[in-house]
Amino acid sequence: MAPSTILLNTPVVFQLLSDRANLSDFENCELIWEEDSLIVTLNSKKTQVKIPALSNETWLRDCLKRSPIKKVYLDPTMEETMIKSWVDLCESAQKQIYLKVPSIDDLPQLRQPRLWWVKRVADRFAASILLLLLSPLMIVLSIGVWVDSPGPVLFRQWRVGNQGQLFRIYKFRSMQIGAEARHHEVMGKQVGLHKLKHDPRITRVGQWLRTLSLDELPQLINVLQGNMSLVGPRPWALYDAIRIESRLRGRLNVMPGITGPWQVSTRSNELDLYAVTCCDLAYLQQWNLIRDFRILLITIPKVLFRNGAY
Repeated sequence: MAPSTILLNTPVVFQLLSDRANLSDFENCELIWEEDSLIVTLNSKKTQVKIPALSNETWLRDCLKRSPIKKVYLDPTMEETMIKSWVDLCESAQKQIYLKVPSIDDLPQLRQPRLWWVKRVADRFAASILLLLLSPLMIVLSIGVWVDSPGPVLFRQWRVGNQGQLFRIYKFRSMQIGAEARHHEVMGKQVGLHKLKHDPRITRVGQWLRTLSLDELPQLINVLQGNMSLVGPRPWALYDAIRIESRLRGRLNVMPGITGPWQVSTRSNELDLYAVTCCDLAYLQQWNLIRDFRILLITIPKVLFRNGAY
């Protein structure tokens, strides 16, 4: 069977079988094809059609790339390494990537669509102005990051955004090269949000940037791209998102923000996943433009006085 035809047949459930180590994160998955979407779940041993062992990851990527599939939904109950493997595969195949999370009926954009449209227009307009005004400062900060330690100036990381879609968030790099590979080694068995006050991976300039929240400035690019808002719930990293209780995973449907209720209330003083998620859900239920404006105003003194920042 030619690689280009594997995902073009009648919609069925596929099981990926492989005896190669480089496909270990794919061999225990099932693929469910529904119209222009592919749903990736853990193997439930109820597959209808089995594909012969795949020769290599490139073959699988080509199958996906040549298929009519536009969106790939990943099961959030899969292990983090497995999700990351699929994310990398989908990115190289140029497919949109989502976590398959439950929907929420009481989202602000559904409840107040006109005001939400005003918010999104204001987001892009304000982000454009801020990027223009702050560009000299951002150039100076870029030079500081570049001089302080080897590596790229900007740090990109997968985060969960609107409707569970994964996107690359932009930040000034505040850690040493290879910090992501050491993440779980440093965090150990921390049960709350994966934030550490005295993280050994943080650089000298990075510590200063984090204290003043200046490392967040490149996220204005994410706002222009439509991945984020100026105000909204925290943008979850994968290692935090997959640990949210199943009954609260609907929270992953929302548009994240640069600042939000957690950032201006308790920030790093509150790292409990459940408490932070409940704070975000309460914000969504009470959302209005005036409250967003207040959060923006409160953010300024919070940043200047370095409340809970590290």
